[in-house]
Amino acid sequence: MAKTESHIVPVLPEKIRLSDYAGGIFRTISSRKGMKKAIDKGWVRINGKLASTGDYLSGRETIELSFEETIERPVIELKVEILFEDEFLAVVNKPAGIEVSGNRKWTLENALSINLKSSSKLDALKYPEPIHRLDYPTSGALLIGKTNAAVSELNRMFADREIAKTYMAITIGQMPSSGIVDSEIDGKSSQSEFRLLQTVESERFGQLNLAELNPKTGRRHQLRKHMAEIGNPILGDREYGSEGLILSGKGLYLHSVSLSFVHPFTKEELTIEAPLPKKFLKIFP
Repeated sequence: MAKTESHIVPVLPEKIRLSDYAGGIFRTISSRKGMKKAIDKGWVRINGKLASTGDYLSGRETIELSFEETIERPVIELKVEILFEDEFLAVVNKPAGIEVSGNRKWTLENALSINLKSSSKLDALKYPEPIHRLDYPTSGALLIGKTNAAVSELNRMFADREIAKTYMAITIGQMPSSGIVDSEIDGKSSQSEFRLLQTVESERFGQLNLAELNPKTGRRHQLRKHMAEIGNPILGDREYGSEGLILSGKGLYLHSVSLSFVHPFTKEELTIEAPLPKKFLKIFP
């Protein structure tokens, strides 16, 4: 069955890219990520012409979304720890070793519908949607939208940096007590703060550190790249680790330990924490 929606752009103070504007304008696909995919698939037209993500809007354009609605999506049997849940959103504890979303069947996204309670809101999503990503080897707190309005608002909050993310990592080598890494990643400015919490001597690695990491931007592999950049790669990082110091078989020692934000609908101030994995506690009890 075809699904069609249209939107008329109001007069804008300045031109804006379609990809930056379109997130949240449609009920069916409300996230920026989802709209980018829709544009790439040829589901979006501007004034009747096929749209691209690089198109600019100035006002009074008619944007149309039209596609054949998918009836079902794959669902996988995977038990996921729920850290917080209400009618609008949830925070789950992502296991290491699974993709958040993607074209494969075995993703965390395909396990959400059987782990989360159905929302009673009118714009409830049949398939709850992850708001951000954690790398395949990274574990911890992951934010999920359960309604169209929640997905739209949470995506905006991420874009406006209203959601604070805190990670714990075990890093290798002598490390300053605190600092800021400010450098470009993929041609874009990126910034991460770090704070050293504990150290332990290691025969193989010299010194291991338990560090708190706070990314201020959201670039791909940002924390892993930044820690490697200052000479303190994250333990178990096969991609950015130092030659001869790659720990195999234990995975990456990087964990999303908390998300802090004001609930977009209840206005409650939330800090939702994911307990450290056992492998962390074996090194830093």
